Amino acid sequence: MSRIMRYLTRGVFAIFLLAVLPASSQEHEEGVVHLSASEIEEFGIQLIPAAAGVIGPTIELAGEIVTNPDRFAHVVPRVSGVVSHVAAGVGARVQGGAVLATIDSRELSDLKSDYLATLERRELARTSFEREERLWKQEISSEREYLQARQAYAEARINARSAGLKLHALGFSEADLQALPMEPDASFTRFDIRAPFSGIVLDKHITLGESVDEKTAVFSVTDLRQVWAIFTIYQRDLQWIRQGQSVSIQDREQSSGRSSGDISYVSPVIDEVTRTASVRVVLDNAQGNWRPGMFVLGEVITTDRSAPVVIERSAVQSYEGSEIVFVHHGGEETSEEFHLRQVRTGESTEDLVEILSGVEPGEHVVTAGAFTLKTEIQKGEFESGHNH
Repeated sequence: MSRIMRYLTRGVFAIFLLAVLPASSQEHEEGVVHLSASEIEEFGIQLIPAAAGVIGPTIELAGEIVTNPDRFAHVVPRVSGVVSHVAAGVGARVQGGAVLATIDSRELSDLKSDYLATLERRELARTSFEREERLWKQEISSEREYLQARQAYAEARINARSAGLKLHALGFSEADLQALPMEPDASFTRFDIRAPFSGIVLDKHITLGESVDEKTAVFSVTDLRQVWAIFTIYQRDLQWIRQGQSVSIQDREQSSGRSSGDISYVSPVIDEVTRTASVRVVLDNAQGNWRPGMFVLGEVITTDRSAPVVIERSAVQSYEGSEIVFVHHGGEETSEEFHLRQVRTGESTEDLVEILSGVEPGEHVVTAGAFTLKTEIQKGEFESGHNH
C-alpha cells in the first residue's frame, strides 16, 4: 500500500473516530496508523507490555537546597597574629588539613618557648630527684630532701604537660611537640591556618599584613558533596509523611535533572504563621548539580499499592479532550498497525500511570513515539479536510 493510500486510510479512520468518540459510551473506539519498519525506526517507536504494577499517590512539595551544616565551617585562627601569607581564595577546592593562610604570632612564640622551658625544668627536676633518691637509699641524704626533690619533679612534669596541652589545643600533634626542640627559631612565630575538611572556600576575610585574632572568621569552607533539600509541607499533608520515604527531586528550571533521596527528618513543630512544617532530605551531590539557594520541587510517593494495569506516563496523550494510548495490533508484511485507544486513568507517579479501562494486561503500548503517532492521526485529518 502506497504512503498516500496509508494517509487516506488514516484520514478515514480519523473521521470515523471524531464522529463517534464524543457521543459514544464505548471505550475502545479506534484510529489506525500504519508504519513501515523504516518509519518505525525513524520515529523511534518503542513498546512495552501493559502489566500489573505498584503505584501510589504523590504529594508535591516546594523547597530549597541548603548546605549541610555538619559540613560547613567558619575557620578562625587559634592564636592572634599578623597575616604573612594567604594560600587560598574564594572558590578554591581544598583538602582537609591544607594550609589556607599563615600568620606570625608572638603569642604562639611565647607558648612554644614556655613549653621548651618546662621540658628543661622537668629534666633538671628528674635528675635531681634521681640523685636524691640514691642518696636517701644510701642514708646519705635525709628523707625530707628526698621528698622535696620528688615533689619538685612531680610539679615539673605537671607544668610540662600543661604547656603541651596548650599547644595541642592549637592543633599541634604529639609528633609536632617532639620535633619542636629541633625547630629553627625563625619558625617559632609561624602558625598555619588549615582547612578542617575537604571542601570549597566560600568566603575569605583575610589579607596580607592584616592583624587577626581567634574571634576573626577568616574563611568559610563547606563540603558540597552532600547537601540538604529542605521542603515545607502543609499541616493537612503531614499525616502522609514519615521518615524514610523516598522523594524525587528536580529544580524548578529543570536544568539539573532529577535526583532522589530519603526523608531523614520531619519537624515535630508547626510554624504558627505559615501552618507548615519542614522536611529534610539528604542528597548526594558528588557531581555538583545541586547548588545551595536553588529552588526545587519534590514528589513523595506516600503509599504503595498494586494496580492491575500500569503503563509508562509517556504513553498517555491528550487528544480531542480525551486521554489516549496507541496499542500495537501486528500488521501486514510491509507495515505495522497501531490503534488509537481511549483510556481512563487512575493514580499516577512521576513515571507510571494506572489504567482503569481501555487497555488489557499483555497488550503492547507505544511509549516512546506516542506523540508522533498522534501527529500522524492529526495529519490524516488535515489531509482529508476534517481538521478540528
